[in-house]
Amino acid sequence: MLPINQTLGSYSELFMLLAAGTYVVAFLAFAWDMATSGKTGQRDAGRLAESKAASAKVPAMAGASAAASSASAGGADDAGRRVASSSAVPSKGATVADPGLGYTTRRNAARIGVALSILGLLIHGAGVVTRGIAADRVPWGNMYEFCTTGAFLVVAVFLLTLIKRDLRFLGTFVLGLAVVMMVAAAVAFWTPVGHLVPALQSYWLVIHVSIAVLSSALFTLTFSMGVLQLVQARRESRIAAGGADQGGFLGLVPSALTLETLSYRINTIAFVGWTLTVMFGSIWAEKAWGRFWGWDTKEVWSFVIWVVYAAYLHARATRGWTGTRAAWLSIVGYLCVIFNFTVVNMYFSGLHSYAGLPTS
Repeated sequence: MLPINQTLGSYSELFMLLAAGTYVVAFLAFAWDMATSGKTGQRDAGRLAESKAASAKVPAMAGASAAASSASAGGADDAGRRVASSSAVPSKGATVADPGLGYTTRRNAARIGVALSILGLLIHGAGVVTRGIAADRVPWGNMYEFCTTGAFLVVAVFLLTLIKRDLRFLGTFVLGLAVVMMVAAAVAFWTPVGHLVPALQSYWLVIHVSIAVLSSALFTLTFSMGVLQLVQARRESRIAAGGADQGGFLGLVPSALTLETLSYRINTIAFVGWTLTVMFGSIWAEKAWGRFWGWDTKEVWSFVIWVVYAAYLHARATRGWTGTRAAWLSIVGYLCVIFNFTVVNMYFSGLHSYAGLPTS
């Protein structure tokens, strides 16, 4: 076992600080996009309505000319005005983004947010790598490392999805959560670079924890989508009932149905990952402690998370639990993930009490 490289450990902390600062600026860029995109969406919707009205005037005028040959000019003009005016009225409904989540608008603030997120991710990656090299192991042996690596994967998954889908509307939520994770790691969970405790010195750490972190990152995305789905569904219901559209930035967010469908697909992948997390954790437990399952607090809550997301997938697929009920189940599942990571690690003792929390 090589000695700890304190110099690289210091560089790692510097990279983490720079990454967190870059994420903050990216968060502000996405927040500005969210604050101004409502006006953009209303302007685009107005232009679309004007375009439709203008195109409808052409056949209306042609119909009026044809009617003039067999009727009075005054009656034809009245008919033409009635057709044109009825076509100029836009259909009643909520303005939402492209259902296919394609890139239909150039939003400069969002583009800046994406660019800064990429820069922050590169710096963040340097921090994770130097932390691992400094300790001569994978950098997720305590809550500080789990949190920083988790934030890295959250942003990485978000940016990767942007290659195929325009999910920039999630930027404020995703970068905000990443900043919270980085701040929590630095303030509450900071731990100096060190060697692993004996219980974690196994190749199963790489398999078990890496899948758990990736699954948690995917659950973070679906949590953000679930919150937006609830807000968008309420907006759509209000508009359908004849209320005014005061959605603001929601005009550039997909419909609640589109959000629900995408969230369901991502949750399906994340659920498979979490299933493997529980399975590999059981195998590791048998090798380390001589039993597959012992009802340790951490094991119980990992199973609770599995049950909640299994119920979500089953209810939506077979019981027709769509809409807000499905969104709430997804949100509850993520709250269980947060509880398992924070409260269980910090306040419950057991065989998994190796979080590496700083001591006073």
